[in-house]
Amino acid sequence: MNTRLQETTFMQSDQAGWWDYYELGKPRIVMLIVFTAIVGMLLAVPGMVPLRQFIFGTIGIGLAASCASAINHLLDRRADAAMFRTRHRPLPQGHVTERQVIIYALMLGVSSMLVLLVFVNWLTAALTFASLIGYAIIYTGFLKRASPQNIVIGGIAGAAPPVLGWAAVTNHVDAGALLLCLIIFVWTPPHFWALAIHRREDYAKAGIPMLPVTHGVSYTVLHIIFYTILLVAVSLLPYIIGMSGLLYLIGALILGGIFLAYAFAMRFNSDPSLPMRTFRYSIVYLTAIFILLLADHYVPLLMQSLSG
Repeated sequence: MNTRLQETTFMQSDQAGWWDYYELGKPRIVMLIVFTAIVGMLLAVPGMVPLRQFIFGTIGIGLAASCASAINHLLDRRADAAMFRTRHRPLPQGHVTERQVIIYALMLGVSSMLVLLVFVNWLTAALTFASLIGYAIIYTGFLKRASPQNIVIGGIAGAAPPVLGWAAVTNHVDAGALLLCLIIFVWTPPHFWALAIHRREDYAKAGIPMLPVTHGVSYTVLHIIFYTILLVAVSLLPYIIGMSGLLYLIGALILGGIFLAYAFAMRFNSDPSLPMRTFRYSIVYLTAIFILLLADHYVPLLMQSLSG
């Protein structure tokens, strides 16, 4: 698709449907972001989470994540039009205009900040705003096209949600919150590079220097193995520092072992389906790790309540 056709397509519609706006918010990604933020809230306190902070913190963080996603659609519109995976998004298809996306993103961003400032606390609002700018502007606008290590460098913005959730209910950030952030930060490269291997032709066509495009698949797989080993090690830290117990430790070792098996399988097996299977498992892994942290946090409290 040439540039003139792309520009024409981007300016077609003045009557976007609700589904187009829903897609601009990348709902599946936002759900994972909100889930990890909620886990941060629940792990931050020994008992029940304050209801107001829980409700409005979740809403504010979710709105900010949707705002960042809409900005991502806007800044990536030409690359999206060139890539098979993303060419059906609302902007490349002409279902929305650039002006509509800008207005929508501004509405989401302003609403998010108002909710967090009025009903939660200024620290959460400030951290959420920094995370939004880090992902939507610094990563998408600059880092994504500047270096094949873009995912590593920009990963801190995507790893922030548990810190935001923690700050929402405590109005401060401590080691537990940063450890949750670290788990997601180390998880991001093997998660995304597996997808990048599967879609490397798309990224090459769009001119995005993802690691499999610039250095090849074998080199990327070695990096996936390294970061997966590091992830397994980092995932043991909640147990080591006393943040979680034996239930979490056993589960983390099992989940990490499976992740490592996928990573090494890509090194020694040429099955073209493996990268995408690894990508899908990585989502299962992160969800399960955080569920385990919650279970280990609340099961002792439940047992204590029942025995009392």
